[in-house]
Amino acid sequence: MEQANIDGISLEYETRGSGDPVVFIHGAHMGDTYRPLMAEPALKDYRFIGYHRRGYAGSGRPDGPLSVSEHAADCLALLRNLDAAPGHVVGHSSGAVIGIQLALDAPDAVRSLTLLEPALLDVPSGGALIEALGASVPMYESGDRAGAVDSFLREVCGKDYRRSVETRLPGAMEQAAADADAFFTGEFPAIAEWLFAKEDAARITQPVLSVLGANTDAAIGLPTYSEIHERVLEWFPNAKPFVLPGAAHLLQVENPHDMAEGLATFLANN
Repeated sequence: MEQANIDGISLEYETRGSGDPVVFIHGAHMGDTYRPLMAEPALKDYRFIGYHRRGYAGSGRPDGPLSVSEHAADCLALLRNLDAAPGHVVGHSSGAVIGIQLALDAPDAVRSLTLLEPALLDVPSGGALIEALGASVPMYESGDRAGAVDSFLREVCGKDYRRSVETRLPGAMEQAAADADAFFTGEFPAIAEWLFAKEDAARITQPVLSVLGANTDAAIGLPTYSEIHERVLEWFPNAKPFVLPGAAHLLQVENPHDMAEGLATFLANN
């Protein structure tokens, strides 16, 4: 991977292919979930950019907690540093929230926005999911970093999530434990404090692809992400749906082929 040093901030990134730029913003705990997508032939005609947010893997460690806006500013700085703005922005989970904020803060830098089950948890069943996820916090505070990461991911991705991770992302769980501070001391509270209303969504006029895993509700035992999917389609002026078969919350890891095909079709039209 390469390093971009921008205004004292170090971000680790990698690129593949050439053509219109597509930047992927990863979600919580695992910074390499974009890699199965990068390997898919359907995206070979795009300049795919994957990077580690601050606090993850080889990117710089922040001095304190980062807000969603600060994460969005990091992505914007990287896009401009790589001469990749405006770019297609793809975000997963909390990374999708960062993508939304980027579209609000710098609309000229975002050509389209793909939201892979964004962490818009202010939906009817969102409180139950947040409560379940919160059980991981005492584990982290007790020093059980690996256990805390596993507990969190089991709740949000389903109890069988490790099968895909260990097959397609070897070493990811060990790296996630090493990076646990970035999430538990910064990202988790930042997402909880982030405010987003229907009026904010109305400001995002770029094409939006809302992606829902066909198996997510069953995997986590809650309809949270179906509720979020419906909210995106209702709130965002130019949103279109895509339901990914054979996948739960780790969409791009569990079914990268169909995810890449769906994404390529959307990008080609925008």
